Amino acid sequence: MKKTLNKLLPKVYGRYFNLLARASKEKAAEKAFYTFCTVRKGKVLPNQKEYLDQAKSEVIEVKGHTLQTYHWPGNKETVLLVHGWESNTFRWRNLIAKLREADYNIIAFDAPAHGYSSGQYLNVPLYSDGLQTMIEKHRPKYLIGHSVGGMTLMYNEFYHQNSEVEKMITIGSPSEFYEIMDHYQRLLGFNTKVREALEALVLNRFGFTVREFSTSRFAEKNIKKGLLFHDEEDKLAPFHASEAVHAHWKNSTFVRTKGLGHSMHQEHINDQIIDFLNN
Repeated sequence: MKKTLNKLLPKVYGRYFNLLARASKEKAAEKAFYTFCTVRKGKVLPNQKEYLDQAKSEVIEVKGHTLQTYHWPGNKETVLLVHGWESNTFRWRNLIAKLREADYNIIAFDAPAHGYSSGQYLNVPLYSDGLQTMIEKHRPKYLIGHSVGGMTLMYNEFYHQNSEVEKMITIGSPSEFYEIMDHYQRLLGFNTKVREALEALVLNRFGFTVREFSTSRFAEKNIKKGLLFHDEEDKLAPFHASEAVHAHWKNSTFVRTKGLGHSMHQEHINDQIIDFLNN
């Protein structure tokens, strides 16, 4: 019964947006936007609490949000970790163990509406604001992002080109916003009128079109040394996304895997990350 309701609920939203658009396309677009940005999972779970609490650092303020930061001290270069959608810093636990063994100085933070951080909504520009605050504060040499976190790294680099950052790693990250929007429209079943109004809202609010928000486009200006991981059977972010980014990122190496899924916590993946940072 619950599975049936979960399948039907998106279509209910879509029909609501279609009806609302008859009266006001702008209101329908706003509802569709905030539904899209709503974070439904990712807060700290009971089994994650002890691990995260022992590394809690300061809480920072970014765009009206309080963001929880974490610190695992080390004597080598600073690495900043950026988690994905509906996740939190706990997802890095396996990699953190490897980074600590290698004596890196590790910084992480929970995105708005994730982990211990405040809020209900998240979008990449907002996430990038939090990331930029962390970069300016901690001056990391290396950045690692999973899924939407990786997308945020590429967006941030396109707009900021932080000179002290030398290497960037993305893991299972999406690329084209229009593909994400296409999936959202299919899932909910809202009509062209709502889609056009939603795209107009994005342009007005962020200053770019849905087509212009492209990680592969962002990669064209990226001169950092890069490493990309993506699994051929990733069901959440399409494999071709990282293929496209790699094709446009001149100084990048692409590692394709099969059968590892989206999260990619495996030891040999983390070993490759350490090797990339060390060399």
